[in-house]
Amino acid sequence: MNIQIFGTKKCQDTRKAERFFKERGIKYQFVNLAEKGLSKGELNSVKAAVGLDSLIDKEGKLYQQSNLRYLIHNVETELLNNPLLFKTPIVRNGPKATVGYQPEIWKEWVKLQN
Repeated sequence: MNIQIFGTKKCQDTRKAERFFKERGIKYQFVNLAEKGLSKGELNSVKAAVGLDSLIDKEGKLYQQSNLRYLIHNVETELLNNPLLFKTPIVRNGPKATVGYQPEIWKEWVKLQN
């Protein structure tokens, strides 16, 4: 199992995702979106698993402040240029991915590994 957790240290759901994997002794890589975004390849992999529309945090302050809902824009470019627009956490397990706190799906991943 090769787990990556993309989120921010301030995000409560990201911390819960980290705790979920820690409690089960599963190693993971944490990527702080406040410091570094997803690469184009990582974005394509996650997009293939969950769809592009579910990745953007339309309820977040940054989305509202940027007035993105009123502008015609390339969502991928916006996400790559401003990683704080992502919904968090994004948890990636190879080609599989989830957005938000999804412990039921992660439990299935753990079962498949054992």
